[in-house]
Amino acid sequence: MAEIFNVDESFDRNRFDGACCAFGVFDGVHKGHQALLSCAIEDAAKRGSASFVLTFDTDPDEMFRPNELKKLMTNGDRIQALAASGVDFVAVLPFTREFASLPPEQFLAWTFGEHAPASIHVGCGFRFGARAKGTDETLAAWGSRNMCDVTAHELLCLEGAPVSATRIRGLLSEGAVEEAARLLGKPWKVRGTVVSGRGEGAQMGIRTANLRIPDNLRSIGDGVYAAYVIVDGKRYKAAVNMGVAATFADRTTSNCEAHLLDFDGDIYGHEIELEFIAWLRPMRAFDDVDELIAAIMSNIEWVREHL
Repeated sequence: MAEIFNVDESFDRNRFDGACCAFGVFDGVHKGHQALLSCAIEDAAKRGSASFVLTFDTDPDEMFRPNELKKLMTNGDRIQALAASGVDFVAVLPFTREFASLPPEQFLAWTFGEHAPASIHVGCGFRFGARAKGTDETLAAWGSRNMCDVTAHELLCLEGAPVSATRIRGLLSEGAVEEAARLLGKPWKVRGTVVSGRGEGAQMGIRTANLRIPDNLRSIGDGVYAAYVIVDGKRYKAAVNMGVAATFADRTTSNCEAHLLDFDGDIYGHEIELEFIAWLRPMRAFDDVDELIAAIMSNIEWVREHL
């Protein structure tokens, strides 16, 4: 695991000297991001220097379009994933309104000072600085003045289209978790704390862990899914209802319910992680409780047989 540094006034920018940088937000740390990170790592190996990621403590879109953003992972998880990517260190910039207002040249001057790295790797279309006026061409011009090689890489294409966080969010919103996993390089995950539920599940003999997933992390569409739930490091097969169940829409605040197979522990108040594997069916209202129970049991049986 790479060391993580906050880039502030106390940060030793000498660490940048001679190093190779991958610069971006990297929400999801998907296969396209992994390819870009590999470019910086391979460049550093050729130069005999260190590789690092330069990113932000907060996704800039959280500031500029908070009501529209659907993140693939939390900022903390994103930074931890970058630290596990194979780079030598992660440099985290504080994305404040003051920092966001810096024009591109001042942005670069504050970030690097007199310590430009040997190289910077970004994706084509990369933007930075106030009003996103800085482009990869802006960065390349700065690099030429500071003996820093800047490369803007074409986006990795898989299954006929570029891999991007936007594309993955679109797939998840449609319930296409298997396709999203292929682009992420892993199943999509989300974490939440178990809260009190309605109690109907227990009355029907089908206990569920109820969670309230923050809206900006609900990239996935409503529906019933086959998943794994990780509790205290152990994985359990689960049937997961994402969204407010239509049958109980007037009686709940939770937006995620997971029935863990072969589990009878008390996890109220615990944080658990859900790993989505397959879409099973859409959400719908049922005419009566017996029809609902039959549908749930069918979902559970599919999960038991196929996961």
